[in-house]
Amino acid sequence: MAFDVVIAGGGFGGLYAARRLERRLPRHSARIILVSDVNFLLYTPLLPGAAAGSLEPRHVVVPIREELEWADLRLGRITGADSGVNEVYVRTLDERDETLRYDQLVVALGSVSRVLPIPGLAEHAVGFKSLADGIALRNRALVNLEIAESLPDDESRREYLTFVFVGAGYAGVEGIAELQDYVNDTIERYPSCRGAGTRWILVETLDEIMPEIPASLAEFASRELRARGIELRTGTRLERMDERSVTLSTGEQLPTRTVCWTAGVKPPAIVKELGLPLTEHGRIDVDPTMRVRGQHNVWAIGDAAAVPDPAQARKAPSPPTAQHAIRQGRVVGSNVAARLAGKKPRPFRYRTLGVFVDLGQHKAVATMLGLPLRGFPAWFAARTYHLAMMPGIARRVRLAVDWTVGLVFGRASAELGQLGHPPSLKDYLDEVPQSGEAPDR
Repeated sequence: MAFDVVIAGGGFGGLYAARRLERRLPRHSARIILVSDVNFLLYTPLLPGAAAGSLEPRHVVVPIREELEWADLRLGRITGADSGVNEVYVRTLDERDETLRYDQLVVALGSVSRVLPIPGLAEHAVGFKSLADGIALRNRALVNLEIAESLPDDESRREYLTFVFVGAGYAGVEGIAELQDYVNDTIERYPSCRGAGTRWILVETLDEIMPEIPASLAEFASRELRARGIELRTGTRLERMDERSVTLSTGEQLPTRTVCWTAGVKPPAIVKELGLPLTEHGRIDVDPTMRVRGQHNVWAIGDAAAVPDPAQARKAPSPPTAQHAIRQGRVVGSNVAARLAGKKPRPFRYRTLGVFVDLGQHKAVATMLGLPLRGFPAWFAARTYHLAMMPGIARRVRLAVDWTVGLVFGRASAELGQLGHPPSLKDYLDEVPQSGEAPDR
């Protein structure tokens, strides 16, 4: 009898769980179905590079089908589940409702941006979680330069040349550093904008940036950002915003047309519809083996799960990082295979090997096996690590070529906001020809 294993989610955790299951289960003994809303994995640590034009967007994604040997990929979104009857419900791309039965279920649904109810935020800010977010941010920066260049004076240009990032975690720091690099490279082609200059502000509620890394490295990163003219507003909140400005908790009002929101993530809303136990923060409650508490055949990993962190004596959940999701995927794949073979699953034991924060301009901060690095050595270590972790030799070569070309020739400044959104043919529809009149060819 063949077992049915369903994996809900095609991010780092889901993909690596599927790959481990393919290696641990004989093909005739199981059917592995991976459900994802897209057919690729976004290598999220490289998103700032794609947003800043130093990497081709296609080179920071991994087509899932290319990485699977015999598991079945189903494109669609999870709409619910019933663990009482071992069923998962899926809405396909063509809007059909399907029911998948399972013997073992792995929930790896990742996370979404945590958007607070700040007036104007949802309507006017840009996120920084998906590839679409990154490209939209780059396009907005270029459009701002084009508009500012056409305006008559520096005062009217100011709001288009001011960029505000909210949230000074990894994403916010890397995002603002990389985008500033990109705009500084590109602004040479905009003489009026170059004369007016740009302004960059990073807003953080806490009193320091990146509390996840050692204080000495965070201080180095702060000094580096300030030296480049990036203004740090720590201990400050975004109070409200509109299309043309933001107001901070200090009362300061900043004219700006670009606000990027990077202040945290949360589990997707569908997690609440799965009928599984949740922690107070909305993540799925699991034991050290990543099995959902109270369930014998449901597992949860990645950002949507509160996997006990061995580095914190299992008293707090593991951080929502790619390196944790990858290792959780591998371990849960082995545990599911062990469970199907009647063996005992093992607990998740991974501890963070290192942290890399790219600051642009060939500088970074990092910790590797407890060793702190900063400046060029950290930047080089970060590039080397990401090359090693990217699946597939061909993709590693493409990344290396992108980085090398960028060093030698700089970055392109074409605004590609229409990419994937062509105008309708209705816009060019001719009038109906009169009777007996042949249409033009």
